[in-house]
Amino acid sequence: SFEPLPREFFAQGTPPPRLTLARAKVEGLQRFGADSVGLIRFDGRLSSMSAEDFVHTALVRRLRAREVWIGPEFRFGHRRGGDIALLQRIGAEAGFVAGEIEPVHLHGERISSTRIRELLMAGEFAHAADLLGRPYAIGGRVVRGKQLGRTLGFATANLRFPHTPALAGIYATWVHGVFERPWPSVSSFGTRPTVAGVEPLLEAHLFDFQGDLYGRHIEVEFVARLRDEAKFSGLDALTEQMHRDAQEARRILNEQRLRATA
Repeated sequence: SFEPLPREFFAQGTPPPRLTLARAKVEGLQRFGADSVGLIRFDGRLSSMSAEDFVHTALVRRLRAREVWIGPEFRFGHRRGGDIALLQRIGAEAGFVAGEIEPVHLHGERISSTRIRELLMAGEFAHAADLLGRPYAIGGRVVRGKQLGRTLGFATANLRFPHTPALAGIYATWVHGVFERPWPSVSSFGTRPTVAGVEPLLEAHLFDFQGDLYGRHIEVEFVARLRDEAKFSGLDALTEQMHRDAQEARRILNEQRLRATA
């Protein structure tokens, strides 16, 4: 896998939302049985490498590939010059087989990262989970913030991300990695316009929890979208809305828990 993703490298200041972070991608592939996962740094040198040179350098000499599989309509190399035909031609000479993975459909709908991003942005998490094969969640290490939430009565576990998230808004969530079972929470994902924030930040407020999570790796599972991120007239108005968000998130999560145990 490339890191950063080629589309992020070429987009520069306005990269498209990323569905899965590098660590989560590697862990997911390992859960599905991959013995090892290689991350190749995508930079200016690699972006200018011809498709033929990439195949000979990375696939033949470095990986000693025996089989190479790509997604439908996948292109690689400088100016997207490589395709399945080129792989099969070089493979016949270098001793590897190349194939193209057929699109996967569920209930007649093609599964793609683009479609899943659309569902996530629309707050359709159940539908997105069907296509993903699991609930959508984002993991990371808890970092220190400005602790403004604590002064307002809503202490949060904060996760920062170097990439543009596929979500923005306020959500009912479960937090994994604190206790043996998921913990109910309400989370904000965005730039915090009321307090002049800039970088994307995921802030999860765990209900009825007192403790220090700094440095812990947690995972936030998204259940329902409550509203868009908004800029309020002041901290009092923000706090009032946070109470309403927390009440609604509790209701949604309690109902989900009751359905699961019924």
